[in-house]
Amino acid sequence: MLKRIIPLRYIMCFLLVLITSCASRKEVVYFQDTGDFETLVNNSSFVSKFKVDDLVSIHVSSLNPEASAPFNLMRGAAEGGFQPQQVDYLVDQAGEIDFPVIGKLKIEGLSPDELRLLLRDRLSEYLKDPIINIRLRNFTVTVLGAVNSPGTYPVNGEQVTILEALGFAGDLNIRGKRDNVLVIRDFNGTKVYTRVDLTKKNMVKSPVYYLTQNDVVYVELNKSGIKETSLDARAGLYVSIVSVLITATAIFLTRNN
Repeated sequence: MLKRIIPLRYIMCFLLVLITSCASRKEVVYFQDTGDFETLVNNSSFVSKFKVDDLVSIHVSSLNPEASAPFNLMRGAAEGGFQPQQVDYLVDQAGEIDFPVIGKLKIEGLSPDELRLLLRDRLSEYLKDPIINIRLRNFTVTVLGAVNSPGTYPVNGEQVTILEALGFAGDLNIRGKRDNVLVIRDFNGTKVYTRVDLTKKNMVKSPVYYLTQNDVVYVELNKSGIKETSLDARAGLYVSIVSVLITATAIFLTRNN
């Protein structure tokens, strides 16, 4: 009786073929139009700019520590073994920070170097040759979609490329669409959507090759991934149907033998 039933291994092989698909080389290879020893000069002069809601660390020092101390906001007191912590500056909705002694400073749209020059000029009447260290504290990028480790990642420096951000996320998986990666950028409440083709060498000239703080990179599924996801969603149904058919066939054969 059991010999007349289709072996389960054959059924599972059929399902495996049904629910899997292969991605072609064209779908997964980066920089497909590059040649050997080819050179592409990137003349981009990108520099990061401060935005509203940025958290900025500014530390002022000089040869006279007592003279520079009033220009550094500190939290807490050096009591009981605790060291005071420097307070960061939040860029408000007007694009300004409230700096000690000097007052309101418009920094939205300035680069760190431009802000350093502005502060050096404003501090010149109080300090001689001040040293000004500036750092953006909340520089993060978010990578979503068909990547191996989606999430939000901190950036330690002042620049990060889209390739580096994808590297943070463990690269695109085999189902990621490389020729239509979406970058979502916020400009004062306005969302700007730009797409990048990672299979082309000229992608390094894209306006979003260098990411800015709080950019979102989204990788959609390629055709193989969409097909696989669709089939995966139905795989459970297929298995249930086949199981019912096997059981029904077994009962039928049992009753007729």
